[in-house]
Amino acid sequence: MYYKPIWLLALCLSLQTLQAQEKLSGIIFEGSDPDKNVPLSGANIYWEGTETGVITNFNGEFELPYKNEYRKLIVSYVGYKTDTLSVTGPGFIRHWLLPEGTLDEVVIQNRKQTSFRSYLEAQNVTNVSSAELLKAACCNLAESFETNPSIDVNFPDALTGNRQIKMLGLTSPYTLIAIENIPSIRGASQAYGLSFVPGTWVESIQISKGAGSVINGYESIAGQINAELQKPSSDERFFLNAYAGADGRLELNNHLNFKLNNNWHTGLYLHGNLRETKNDMNDDGFLDNPLQQQLNVINRWQYMNAEKGFVGFLNIRYLTDQKQIGQVNFNPETDKFTTNAWGGEIKTNRAEASLKLGYVFPDMPYQSFGVQGAYSFHEQDSYYGLNVYDIQHNSFYSNMMFNSIIGDSRHNFKTGVSFTYDRYNETILTDTYLRTENSVGAFFEYAYDNLSDVLLTAGVRMDHHNLIGTFITPRFHMRYTPWEKSSLKASFGRGVRAPSIFAENQQLFGSSRAISILNSSGNFYGLDAEDAWNYGVSFMQGFRLFNRDADIVFDFYRTDFRNQVVVDWEDPRQVRFYNLEGSSYANSFQTEVNYTPAERLDVRLSYRLFDVKTDYLQGRLQKPLTPKHRFFANAGYETKLNEKGAQWKFDATYNWLSEQRFPNTLSNPEAFRVNEKTPHLNTLNAQITKVFSPKFEVYVGGENITNVRQSNPIVAADDPFGDYFDTTFVYGPIFGSMYYAGLRWKM
Repeated sequence: MYYKPIWLLALCLSLQTLQAQEKLSGIIFEGSDPDKNVPLSGANIYWEGTETGVITNFNGEFELPYKNEYRKLIVSYVGYKTDTLSVTGPGFIRHWLLPEGTLDEVVIQNRKQTSFRSYLEAQNVTNVSSAELLKAACCNLAESFETNPSIDVNFPDALTGNRQIKMLGLTSPYTLIAIENIPSIRGASQAYGLSFVPGTWVESIQISKGAGSVINGYESIAGQINAELQKPSSDERFFLNAYAGADGRLELNNHLNFKLNNNWHTGLYLHGNLRETKNDMNDDGFLDNPLQQQLNVINRWQYMNAEKGFVGFLNIRYLTDQKQIGQVNFNPETDKFTTNAWGGEIKTNRAEASLKLGYVFPDMPYQSFGVQGAYSFHEQDSYYGLNVYDIQHNSFYSNMMFNSIIGDSRHNFKTGVSFTYDRYNETILTDTYLRTENSVGAFFEYAYDNLSDVLLTAGVRMDHHNLIGTFITPRFHMRYTPWEKSSLKASFGRGVRAPSIFAENQQLFGSSRAISILNSSGNFYGLDAEDAWNYGVSFMQGFRLFNRDADIVFDFYRTDFRNQVVVDWEDPRQVRFYNLEGSSYANSFQTEVNYTPAERLDVRLSYRLFDVKTDYLQGRLQKPLTPKHRFFANAGYETKLNEKGAQWKFDATYNWLSEQRFPNTLSNPEAFRVNEKTPHLNTLNAQITKVFSPKFEVYVGGENITNVRQSNPIVAADDPFGDYFDTTFVYGPIFGSMYYAGLRWKM
């Protein structure tokens, strides 16, 4: 009675294997140094005599359909010898392209696209390479979005110098931020975590708008940002970056990579920054930037065995960061917890370890299995004047995933299970909050690709959270190609997240406001979990203008909250937290044009419109300190490489922000009120890089060259222990123009 099912199973597996062989996949490497296995992104792959082709992604990977009549595969890239490969059947290949003539590795990298959106993916993803990050003083991940029109970067207060990002009009807690697809900037690290990832460590960034994939969890609402770190096998064996800013900031980055054998590579990445200069450009008696020192170390281990189909990464990391904020004359040794002078310290220690292991079945390259695991311990001890805020956060994350096909390669699926654990211990003023969260979930994602004009992914996950309960999170993405060089994308999905109201709003401690939590029956400080749906549509069209490549993109996304923890700043004497009663939504419209008007000159223009409103106790209001309009322009130019590999690079970014609404201060005495709205804001950043050789370059630049400065960002700065002191009314730069210089050296 058991023979028939076994026979049927064997037949199905045989048919599946035969039908799966309708695709050819592989990886293209840069061939000047075959031992380093440097992936070549942007290479053209197509079948000879056909219009069937693709380009390789950032990891050099490609996949394209196969038919029996296909025999010759063309592999090409500007500056490399074009190869014609004889292909006798489908499967998986690895190929190394050799540079033409004497062109070296750096010459080719300079000609790659530094930032682009994919026509082919179902999700609306912007891919940002490390070359794009070098266009600005990208000292850390928080500062790496200056040349990206989809991300807003602002200062949440006038004390910490910390930069907060927004996507689709919503602050960073609503965006899932991952490091190598492991959710990382969350919980206790939400406020400062982006500044804990040095810019030189980042190999590439993927910015996904709207609902993310169910694979990475249930927390994504506005989108997902994933940062891929430098790989020991492909990074420079020795790299040194030194930076100095006019604000007194000094920074040093050092990468040391070693090849142990054909399978093992390891890298030691060191980062340190220091600011001991006291700046008070607006003469309000407060530091414009905090005094700061940070030491950041990560040891990466990489294992690759292509023959056996294994790849793995192990990361071990430690960070210590210290900031001093407040009045210029504040001395922690004598003034801490006194009214001699207002000041504070923020001391953070963080240790983490992560493991990723993947296996690709050698005889079935469409089938793979992966495991992710990460543990972190985050401890922050801080005080803001007389306000104490300490937090300890232990976190564990694990994810197991299996990837294969259904019937043939047009139908793919990913399925797996995940587990998370978080334990919080917070001290706020004199109160202690203890919270333990754990969740277990299972997910399934189906993808259909008809290999021509339609690609869709539909995923669902079910999770059980000890404080939220059991809930289902669906996500859907679709791409349709109506005509040549076009891409129409649509998405919708649900996101659920547990709020950490104090860790995510630490700027409130830099004020005299009282803290009020109006609901008391929920499991998170008396509040409920946040729940929202996101809907989006995007259209991208490529075209030729004056015989030059260009593309234009239109995006519209809407986020509707079923429940939101409302952070209400409308009473200047308190901050109120309460569950949403009514409506809260964020509409985001953006159009973007990318054009190359001349050889080696790239121009990016963008306009964005926000409509972000919430029902507060006072009624429906536009979200404070959120500009309704933004215009963005970026231009980059590179001179020709000479025979020594030297050249000049020029880059400039302009931002115009419309007026923003300040929270209401009418109940304050007239001397402590602020205007209803901010003025318009214009900022200009620029950088010049001189490349002396492929191994050495120097750069100089300026941020906020227009010298925009918010003159009075602190309310009642002359009475910091009074009832009206507030440092949260910040809409623009405080320091003014900031110039910097640095060097990069490779061996």
